Amino acid sequence: MKFLDHLEEWLIATLMAAATLITFVAVVHRYGSGVSLLQPLLGGIHMSWAQELTIYLFVWMAKFGAAYGVRTGIHVGVDVLVNKLSDQNRAKFIVIGLLAGALFTGIVGTLGAAFVWEIAHTDQTSVDLEIPMWLVYLAVPCGSYLMCFRFLQVTWNFIRSGELPKHDHTHVEGMDDVAEDSNWYALDDNLHPHDISHKGGKQ
Repeated sequence: MKFLDHLEEWLIATLMAAATLITFVAVVHRYGSGVSLLQPLLGGIHMSWAQELTIYLFVWMAKFGAAYGVRTGIHVGVDVLVNKLSDQNRAKFIVIGLLAGALFTGIVGTLGAAFVWEIAHTDQTSVDLEIPMWLVYLAVPCGSYLMCFRFLQVTWNFIRSGELPKHDHTHVEGMDDVAEDSNWYALDDNLHPHDISHKGGKQ
């Protein structure tokens, strides 16, 4: 799974970097074309496709980012009532919720795949880039199926260990780890389901 994890992260980072770079170049081109000195140089360069491509890149990034969120526990869920249940009942509701997420994303992925299959047999293309639209809509089944897999992966790990993925919003990659009790921003706000080992205190 490490290979898939790294591939997922690199794909999201690459899509985000590409969208940011294209947007930056498009803005510079737009303002540079208004400068009389640069107009002869930039006037012949057409970047009407930049906005459309950026939108498509963000669509793909959002779909894979949603799957990443399931794996790392970023998605917020209000589970005040679930966290007040006993360990056994809480575990059942958590598994039901995770399987419901897997079922939903699996259905969306299947419907998306059927739609992509149908549109692939047409000549529909995008307005500016003129690429086949099935390539754009392919983000729906790919991202949804990956998200479904992540739900099943989290469910399996929870059944085995009783632990859910957690995301520390105060952690910055590359910085030295600090003592656990120095996290001044940690909140026990019932926005995420607790592990089975949770007994009412802070995680």
